[in-house]
Amino acid sequence: MRIAVAADHAGFPLKERMMDVIRAAGHEVLDCGAKELVPGDDYPDSAERVAMAIREGRADRGLLLCGSGVGASVAANKFNGIRAALCHDTFSAHQGVEDDSMNVLCLGARVVGPSLAEELVVAFLRARFSEAERHVRRLAKVIGFEQRS
Repeated sequence: MRIAVAADHAGFPLKERMMDVIRAAGHEVLDCGAKELVPGDDYPDSAERVAMAIREGRADRGLLLCGSGVGASVAANKFNGIRAALCHDTFSAHQGVEDDSMNVLCLGARVVGPSLAEELVVAFLRARFSEAERHVRRLAKVIGFEQRS
């Protein structure tokens, strides 16, 4: 898979390490910035870059890093086709993909440490949407919300 990765100024310290984790797991990284630590590189900008990479087919999934992970999650979910979630535990990181077809993992660099962040990214990358009938039905309802709004 190709994973789009972006971080604001608060998430930037984790970005390189998470890109290394993604590569070590056998995936490609699409670096969507920030390329350097610059105050004012805001989480909505990061979310837009990752969302557009997925929507345009340049990436299969995304990883967003900001201070809490909340802002990145809120911003990313404003884009049709993006199902972003903030995860602090490995169960949610894989279950969100398996049951809910989550395609963007959001992490709070000020909330989770580097070791836990690695575990969350690996769980996210290993997971696949289950295609179980009940999950397909629920996903269709979510997609319907997007189409009607």
